[in-house]
Amino acid sequence: MTENIGKLILRIMLGSLMLFHGVNKMQHGIAFIKGLVAAQGLPEVLAYGVYAGEVLAPVLLILGWRSRIWAGLIAVNMLVVIYLTQLGAFLKLGAHGSWAVELQMFYLFSALAIVFLGSGKFALRRD
Repeated sequence: MTENIGKLILRIMLGSLMLFHGVNKMQHGIAFIKGLVAAQGLPEVLAYGVYAGEVLAPVLLILGWRSRIWAGLIAVNMLVVIYLTQLGAFLKLGAHGSWAVELQMFYLFSALAIVFLGSGKFALRRD
């Protein structure tokens, strides 16, 4: 029972925190991300994938519907974020002594934990 509560807490935490990023992009647009994608020589249309990784995936993760798949999408999203924005800071410290990519790695490894653990009992569809 406690294992399933832990999985629920992990899903809610990752999903809700990631959803804040998605809502911000829905309110303010993704022009910044389009610029990052274009700077890498990739088609700007790929920037719209951020909505899947930061809006759709978090909502379905919170609900617990096919959690492994949606957590996997969040993990891929975070790998792209790290590549596009944080690669140069990977071995650096932040302003307050923390790892410069601490937040991004937190999201990445939380998503990977759900990929391996599954959604648990308290989900629309257990996996």
